[in-house]
Amino acid sequence: MPRPISVTISVSALAHNLAVVRHHLRQAAAAAANTDGAPATAPSIWAVIKAHAYGHGTAQGVQGFAKADGLAMLDLAEAIECRESGWTGPILLLEGCFEPADLDYADRYRLTSVVHSAEQLDMLARARPARPLDVFVKLDSGMHRLGFAPGAYAAAHARALELHSQGIVGTVGRMTHFANADAPDGVAEQLGVFQRVTGGLPGPVSICNSAATLRYPEIALARPGMASWVRPGICLYGASPFADANAASFGLKPAMSLRSRIIATQDLQAGDAVGYGGLYVADAPMRIGVVACGYADGYPRHAGTGTPIVVAGTRTRVLGRVSMDMLAVDLTPVPQAGVGAPVSLWGVDGPSVDEVAQAAGTIGYELLCALAQRVPVRTAS
Repeated sequence: MPRPISVTISVSALAHNLAVVRHHLRQAAAAAANTDGAPATAPSIWAVIKAHAYGHGTAQGVQGFAKADGLAMLDLAEAIECRESGWTGPILLLEGCFEPADLDYADRYRLTSVVHSAEQLDMLARARPARPLDVFVKLDSGMHRLGFAPGAYAAAHARALELHSQGIVGTVGRMTHFANADAPDGVAEQLGVFQRVTGGLPGPVSICNSAATLRYPEIALARPGMASWVRPGICLYGASPFADANAASFGLKPAMSLRSRIIATQDLQAGDAVGYGGLYVADAPMRIGVVACGYADGYPRHAGTGTPIVVAGTRTRVLGRVSMDMLAVDLTPVPQAGVGAPVSLWGVDGPSVDEVAQAAGTIGYELLCALAQRVPVRTAS
Protein backbone atom coordinates (compact mmCIF):
# COMPACT_ATOMS: atom_id res chain seq x y z
CA MET A 1 0.00 0.00 0.00
CA PRO A 2 1.60 3.31 -1.00
CA ARG A 3 1.99 6.11 1.50
CA PRO A 4 -1.28 8.09 1.50
CA ILE A 5 -0.04 11.36 0.07
CA SER A 6 -0.44 12.74 -3.43
CA VAL A 7 -0.73 15.95 -5.38
CA THR A 8 -3.32 16.56 -8.06
CA ILE A 9 -2.61 18.98 -10.91
CA SER A 10 -5.72 20.35 -12.61
CA VAL A 11 -5.10 21.10 -16.27
CA SER A 12 -8.55 22.68 -16.55
CA ALA A 13 -7.67 25.11 -13.72
CA LEU A 14 -4.52 26.15 -15.60
CA ALA A 15 -6.60 26.78 -18.73
CA HIS A 16 -9.21 28.64 -16.68
CA ASN A 17 -6.62 30.94 -15.13
CA LEU A 18 -5.13 31.76 -18.51
CA ALA A 19 -8.63 32.64 -19.77
CA VAL A 20 -9.19 34.86 -16.71
CA VAL A 21 -5.98 36.79 -17.41
CA ARG A 22 -6.85 37.18 -21.09
CA HIS A 23 -10.35 38.43 -20.22
CA HIS A 24 -8.84 40.91 -17.76
CA LEU A 25 -6.54 42.28 -20.46
CA ARG A 26 -9.34 42.52 -23.02
CA GLN A 27 -11.46 44.47 -20.53
CA ALA A 28 -8.56 46.88 -20.01
CA ALA A 29 -8.22 47.32 -23.77
CA ALA A 30 -11.93 48.04 -24.15
CA ALA A 31 -11.84 50.53 -21.28
CA ALA A 32 -8.84 52.33 -22.77
CA ALA A 33 -10.51 52.61 -26.17
CA ASN A 34 -13.67 53.99 -24.57
CA THR A 35 -11.71 56.48 -22.46
CA ASP A 36 -9.35 58.08 -24.95
CA GLY A 37 -10.69 56.83 -28.27
CA ALA A 38 -7.29 55.53 -29.28
CA PRO A 39 -7.21 52.01 -30.69
CA ALA A 40 -5.92 49.52 -28.14
CA THR A 41 -5.79 45.76 -28.14
CA ALA A 42 -4.98 43.20 -25.48
CA PRO A 43 -1.32 42.12 -25.45
CA SER A 44 -0.14 38.65 -26.32
CA ILE A 45 0.57 36.34 -23.37
CA TRP A 46 3.77 34.51 -22.57
CA ALA A 47 2.65 31.87 -20.07
CA VAL A 48 5.62 31.50 -17.74
CA ILE A 49 6.35 27.82 -17.05
CA LYS A 50 9.80 28.08 -15.51
CA ALA A 51 10.80 25.74 -12.67
CA HIS A 52 8.79 22.94 -14.28
CA ALA A 53 5.68 25.12 -14.43
CA TYR A 54 6.08 26.29 -10.84
CA GLY A 55 6.20 22.70 -9.67
CA HIS A 56 3.10 21.66 -11.63
CA GLY A 57 5.04 19.84 -14.37
CA THR A 58 6.17 21.11 -17.75
CA ALA A 59 3.94 18.67 -19.65
CA GLN A 60 0.92 19.77 -17.62
CA GLY A 61 1.82 23.40 -18.28
CA VAL A 62 2.03 22.84 -22.02
CA GLN A 63 -1.37 21.16 -21.94
CA GLY A 64 -3.03 23.70 -19.66
CA PHE A 65 -1.65 26.71 -21.52
CA ALA A 66 -2.36 25.38 -24.98
CA LYS A 67 -4.14 28.65 -25.84
CA ALA A 68 -1.30 30.91 -24.71
CA ASP A 69 0.46 32.93 -27.40
CA GLY A 70 3.86 31.77 -26.16
CA LEU A 71 5.66 30.03 -23.32
CA ALA A 72 8.47 31.51 -21.24
CA MET A 73 11.07 29.70 -19.13
CA LEU A 74 14.75 29.65 -18.15
CA ASP A 75 16.03 26.20 -18.93
CA LEU A 76 16.97 24.91 -22.36
CA ALA A 77 15.98 21.37 -21.38
CA GLU A 78 12.49 22.59 -20.49
CA ALA A 79 12.26 24.46 -23.79
CA ILE A 80 13.24 21.34 -25.70
CA GLU A 81 10.70 19.31 -23.70
CA CYS A 82 8.00 21.77 -24.76
CA ARG A 83 8.93 21.42 -28.42
CA GLU A 84 9.04 17.65 -28.17
CA SER A 85 5.65 17.72 -26.45
CA GLY A 86 4.22 19.33 -29.56
CA TRP A 87 4.34 23.04 -28.70
CA THR A 88 4.83 24.95 -31.96
CA GLY A 89 4.37 28.53 -30.73
CA PRO A 90 7.00 31.00 -29.54
CA ILE A 91 9.24 30.11 -26.59
CA LEU A 92 11.11 32.78 -24.66
CA LEU A 93 14.30 32.09 -22.67
CA LEU A 94 13.97 34.57 -19.81
CA GLU A 95 17.68 34.63 -18.91
CA GLY A 96 18.88 34.18 -22.46
CA CYS A 97 21.73 31.93 -23.52
CA PHE A 98 24.60 31.19 -21.16
CA GLU A 99 27.23 29.98 -23.62
CA PRO A 100 27.71 29.91 -27.41
CA ALA A 101 26.55 26.29 -27.74
CA ASP A 102 23.16 27.35 -26.39
CA LEU A 103 22.62 29.42 -29.52
CA ASP A 104 22.74 26.25 -31.60
CA TYR A 105 19.77 24.93 -29.61
CA ALA A 106 18.01 28.28 -29.88
CA ASP A 107 18.40 28.04 -33.64
CA ARG A 108 17.37 24.39 -33.88
CA TYR A 109 14.31 24.73 -31.65
CA ARG A 110 13.30 28.25 -32.75
CA LEU A 111 13.71 29.91 -29.35
CA THR A 112 13.45 33.62 -28.61
CA SER A 113 16.17 34.84 -26.27
CA VAL A 114 16.39 37.66 -23.77
CA VAL A 115 19.64 39.61 -24.16
CA HIS A 116 20.72 41.35 -20.96
CA SER A 117 24.51 41.66 -21.23
CA ALA A 118 27.29 42.67 -23.59
CA GLU A 119 28.61 39.12 -23.39
CA GLN A 120 25.37 37.79 -24.85
CA LEU A 121 25.59 40.30 -27.69
CA ASP A 122 29.14 39.13 -28.34
CA MET A 123 27.95 35.52 -28.53
CA LEU A 124 25.26 36.51 -31.00
CA ALA A 125 27.77 38.37 -33.15
CA ARG A 126 29.75 35.13 -33.57
CA ALA A 127 26.67 32.98 -34.24
CA ARG A 128 25.72 31.70 -37.67
CA PRO A 129 22.11 30.54 -37.24
CA ALA A 130 20.18 28.90 -40.04
CA ARG A 131 17.53 31.56 -39.54
CA PRO A 132 17.57 34.87 -37.65
CA LEU A 133 17.09 34.58 -33.87
CA ASP A 134 14.40 36.76 -32.27
CA VAL A 135 15.55 38.62 -29.15
CA PHE A 136 14.30 40.96 -26.43
CA VAL A 137 16.92 43.42 -25.22
CA LYS A 138 16.41 43.90 -21.50
CA LEU A 139 16.65 47.19 -19.63
CA ASP A 140 17.54 47.38 -15.95
CA SER A 141 14.96 50.00 -15.05
CA GLY A 142 15.67 49.87 -11.32
CA MET A 143 15.54 46.28 -10.10
CA HIS A 144 19.31 45.91 -10.49
CA ARG A 145 19.18 42.25 -11.34
CA LEU A 146 19.47 41.62 -15.09
CA GLY A 147 19.57 44.11 -17.93
CA PHE A 148 21.52 46.93 -19.48
CA ALA A 149 21.84 50.11 -17.44
CA PRO A 150 19.83 53.05 -18.81
CA GLY A 151 22.96 54.76 -20.09
CA ALA A 152 24.08 51.65 -21.97
CA TYR A 153 20.74 50.55 -23.35
CA ALA A 154 20.59 52.58 -26.56
CA ALA A 155 23.95 51.24 -27.71
CA ALA A 156 22.97 47.67 -26.85
CA HIS A 157 19.70 47.97 -28.75
CA ALA A 158 21.52 49.55 -31.70
CA ARG A 159 23.98 46.68 -31.74
CA ALA A 160 21.10 44.21 -31.80
CA LEU A 161 19.64 46.08 -34.77
CA GLU A 162 23.02 45.86 -36.49
CA LEU A 163 22.98 42.10 -35.99
CA HIS A 164 19.47 42.16 -37.44
CA SER A 165 20.83 43.85 -40.58
CA GLN A 166 23.43 41.05 -40.82
CA GLY A 167 20.75 38.36 -40.72
CA ILE A 168 21.83 37.00 -37.32
CA VAL A 169 18.99 38.50 -35.31
CA GLY A 170 15.34 38.64 -36.32
CA THR A 171 12.85 40.71 -34.32
CA VAL A 172 14.43 42.99 -31.71
CA GLY A 173 12.12 43.61 -28.78
CA ARG A 174 12.37 45.70 -25.60
CA MET A 175 11.68 44.50 -22.09
CA THR A 176 12.17 45.14 -18.38
CA HIS A 177 11.03 43.63 -15.08
CA PHE A 178 9.22 45.40 -12.25
CA ALA A 179 10.46 44.99 -8.69
CA ASN A 180 7.44 46.44 -6.86
CA ALA A 181 4.35 45.80 -8.97
CA ASP A 182 2.88 43.95 -5.96
CA ALA A 183 3.72 46.71 -3.48
CA PRO A 184 2.43 50.23 -2.70
CA ASP A 185 5.37 51.74 -4.61
CA GLY A 186 3.94 50.29 -7.79
CA VAL A 187 5.51 50.58 -11.23
CA ALA A 188 5.48 54.32 -11.92
CA GLU A 189 9.18 54.98 -11.35
CA GLN A 190 10.47 52.02 -13.34
CA LEU A 191 7.88 52.54 -16.07
CA GLY A 192 9.06 56.13 -16.40
CA VAL A 193 12.64 54.97 -16.85
CA PHE A 194 11.59 52.39 -19.43
CA GLN A 195 9.57 54.90 -21.42
CA ARG A 196 12.32 57.51 -21.29
CA VAL A 197 15.07 55.11 -22.36
CA THR A 198 13.27 52.93 -24.91
CA GLY A 199 10.57 55.29 -26.18
CA GLY A 200 10.71 55.61 -29.94
CA LEU A 201 12.77 52.48 -30.46
CA PRO A 202 11.26 49.85 -32.76
CA GLY A 203 10.12 46.36 -31.81
CA PRO A 204 7.63 44.66 -29.50
CA VAL A 205 7.51 45.43 -25.78
CA SER A 206 7.23 43.13 -22.75
CA ILE A 207 7.13 44.64 -19.26
CA CYS A 208 4.41 43.06 -17.10
CA ASN A 209 4.73 40.11 -14.72
CA SER A 210 1.71 38.66 -12.86
CA ALA A 211 1.35 41.56 -10.45
CA ALA A 212 1.65 44.23 -13.12
CA THR A 213 -0.65 42.32 -15.49
CA LEU A 214 -3.40 42.14 -12.87
CA ARG A 215 -2.98 45.57 -11.29
CA TYR A 216 -1.77 47.74 -14.17
CA PRO A 217 -3.03 46.10 -17.36
CA GLU A 218 -3.40 49.45 -19.10
CA ILE A 219 0.39 49.86 -19.37
CA ALA A 220 0.71 46.62 -21.34
CA LEU A 221 -1.82 47.32 -24.07
CA ALA A 222 -0.76 47.03 -27.68
CA ARG A 223 -1.13 50.16 -29.78
CA PRO A 224 -1.05 50.68 -33.55
CA GLY A 225 2.45 49.90 -34.74
CA MET A 226 3.54 48.42 -31.40
CA ALA A 227 3.14 44.78 -30.42
CA SER A 228 3.06 43.98 -26.72
CA TRP A 229 3.49 40.90 -24.55
CA VAL A 230 2.82 40.21 -20.86
CA ARG A 231 4.56 37.51 -18.82
CA PRO A 232 2.17 36.23 -16.12
CA GLY A 233 3.49 33.46 -13.91
CA ILE A 234 2.15 32.75 -10.43
CA CYS A 235 -1.41 33.89 -11.15
CA LEU A 236 -1.73 31.26 -13.88
CA TYR A 237 -1.35 28.60 -11.19
CA GLY A 238 -4.12 29.99 -9.01
CA ALA A 239 -1.97 31.77 -6.43
CA SER A 240 -1.76 35.50 -5.77
CA PRO A 241 1.22 37.82 -6.28
CA PHE A 242 -0.27 40.18 -3.69
CA ALA A 243 -0.25 40.20 0.09
CA ASP A 244 -3.46 42.25 0.16
CA ALA A 245 -5.60 40.35 -2.39
CA ASN A 246 -6.20 36.63 -2.66
CA ALA A 247 -6.34 34.66 -5.88
CA ALA A 248 -10.07 33.98 -5.59
CA SER A 249 -10.77 37.73 -5.72
CA PHE A 250 -9.52 37.67 -9.32
CA GLY A 251 -11.53 34.56 -10.19
CA LEU A 252 -8.43 32.33 -10.22
CA LYS A 253 -8.55 28.64 -9.28
CA PRO A 254 -5.81 26.63 -7.55
CA ALA A 255 -4.22 24.19 -9.97
CA MET A 256 -2.30 22.18 -7.36
CA SER A 257 -3.98 20.28 -4.52
CA LEU A 258 -1.82 18.52 -1.94
CA ARG A 259 -3.67 15.81 -0.01
CA SER A 260 -2.92 13.12 2.54
CA ARG A 261 -4.64 11.17 5.34
CA ILE A 262 -4.58 10.74 9.07
CA ILE A 263 -2.33 7.75 9.89
CA ALA A 264 -2.64 7.84 13.71
CA THR A 265 -4.42 9.64 16.53
CA GLN A 266 -3.34 10.54 20.05
CA ASP A 267 -5.31 11.53 23.14
CA LEU A 268 -3.47 14.22 25.08
CA GLN A 269 -3.79 15.38 28.65
CA ALA A 270 -3.12 18.88 29.89
CA GLY A 271 0.64 19.43 29.85
CA ASP A 272 1.40 16.89 27.10
CA ALA A 273 3.73 18.20 24.39
CA VAL A 274 3.56 17.47 20.66
CA GLY A 275 6.47 16.72 18.32
CA TYR A 276 10.12 17.70 18.24
CA GLY A 277 11.05 20.38 20.73
CA GLY A 278 7.65 20.16 22.42
CA LEU A 279 6.67 23.46 20.85
CA TYR A 280 2.97 22.87 21.42
CA VAL A 281 1.72 21.95 24.89
CA ALA A 282 -1.92 20.99 25.47
CA ASP A 283 -3.65 23.16 28.08
CA ALA A 284 -6.56 20.71 28.40
CA PRO A 285 -7.44 17.16 27.30
CA MET A 286 -7.60 17.01 23.48
CA ARG A 287 -7.32 14.67 20.53
CA ILE A 288 -4.82 15.11 17.73
CA GLY A 289 -4.19 13.45 14.38
CA VAL A 290 -0.90 12.56 12.72
CA VAL A 291 -0.79 13.32 8.97
CA ALA A 292 1.48 11.59 6.45
CA CYS A 293 3.13 14.77 5.19
CA GLY A 294 6.29 16.58 6.21
CA TYR A 295 9.03 18.84 5.00
CA ALA A 296 10.56 16.03 2.92
CA ASP A 297 7.35 16.20 0.87
CA GLY A 298 7.74 19.94 0.38
CA TYR A 299 5.49 21.11 3.21
CA PRO A 300 7.17 24.05 4.97
CA ARG A 301 8.96 23.11 8.21
CA HIS A 302 8.29 26.57 9.63
CA ALA A 303 4.53 26.24 9.31
CA GLY A 304 3.88 26.19 13.05
CA THR A 305 0.87 25.97 15.31
CA GLY A 306 -2.14 27.65 13.79
CA THR A 307 -1.33 27.00 10.13
CA PRO A 308 -4.67 26.25 8.44
CA ILE A 309 -5.39 22.72 7.24
CA VAL A 310 -8.59 20.84 6.37
CA VAL A 311 -9.45 17.43 7.84
CA ALA A 312 -12.52 15.55 6.56
CA GLY A 313 -13.89 18.79 5.13
CA THR A 314 -13.43 20.80 8.34
CA ARG A 315 -10.92 23.56 8.72
CA THR A 316 -8.55 23.11 11.66
CA ARG A 317 -4.89 23.84 12.50
CA VAL A 318 -1.42 22.36 12.49
CA LEU A 319 0.14 21.80 15.93
CA GLY A 320 3.80 22.03 16.87
CA ARG A 321 6.80 21.48 14.63
CA VAL A 322 6.50 19.85 11.22
CA SER A 323 8.68 16.70 11.00
CA MET A 324 10.38 15.24 7.95
CA ASP A 325 7.52 12.85 7.20
CA MET A 326 4.65 13.83 9.50
CA LEU A 327 2.79 16.70 11.08
CA ALA A 328 0.17 16.93 13.81
CA VAL A 329 -3.29 18.48 13.55
CA ASP A 330 -5.92 19.51 16.08
CA LEU A 331 -8.98 17.23 15.84
CA THR A 332 -11.07 19.28 18.29
CA PRO A 333 -13.20 20.81 15.46
CA VAL A 334 -13.60 17.43 13.77
CA PRO A 335 -14.08 14.81 16.54
CA GLN A 336 -15.34 12.13 14.14
CA ALA A 337 -12.04 12.04 12.23
CA GLY A 338 -9.89 8.97 12.75
CA VAL A 339 -7.25 6.95 10.94
CA GLY A 340 -7.83 7.23 7.20
CA ALA A 341 -9.62 10.59 7.36
CA PRO A 342 -8.77 12.74 4.31
CA VAL A 343 -6.57 15.79 4.78
CA SER A 344 -6.16 18.73 2.42
CA LEU A 345 -2.93 20.62 3.01
CA TRP A 346 -3.60 23.18 0.28
CA GLY A 347 -5.61 23.41 -2.90
CA VAL A 348 -9.14 23.24 -4.19
CA ASP A 349 -10.68 21.64 -1.09
CA GLY A 350 -8.31 23.09 1.50
CA PRO A 351 -6.63 26.34 2.48
CA SER A 352 -4.98 28.29 -0.31
CA VAL A 353 -1.27 27.79 -0.78
CA ASP A 354 -0.88 31.49 0.00
CA GLU A 355 -2.48 31.04 3.42
CA VAL A 356 -0.11 28.21 4.27
CA ALA A 357 2.83 30.21 2.99
CA GLN A 358 1.90 33.26 5.02
CA ALA A 359 1.71 31.13 8.18
CA ALA A 360 5.18 29.80 7.38
CA GLY A 361 6.67 33.22 6.71
CA THR A 362 7.18 32.67 3.00
CA ILE A 363 5.29 32.97 -0.30
CA GLY A 364 3.13 30.58 -2.27
CA TYR A 365 5.66 30.51 -5.12
CA GLU A 366 8.17 28.73 -2.87
CA LEU A 367 5.74 26.05 -1.70
CA LEU A 368 4.55 25.22 -5.22
CA CYS A 369 8.11 24.96 -6.53
CA ALA A 370 9.33 22.99 -3.50
CA LEU A 371 7.02 20.01 -3.92
CA ALA A 372 9.21 16.92 -3.50
CA GLN A 373 9.72 14.32 -6.20
CA ARG A 374 8.63 11.56 -3.86
CA VAL A 375 5.05 12.86 -3.81
CA PRO A 376 2.98 10.99 -6.46
CA VAL A 377 1.46 13.32 -9.05
CA ARG A 378 -1.99 12.82 -10.50
CA THR A 379 -3.13 14.89 -13.47
CA ALA A 380 -6.79 15.83 -13.69
CA SER A 381 -8.46 17.17 -16.80
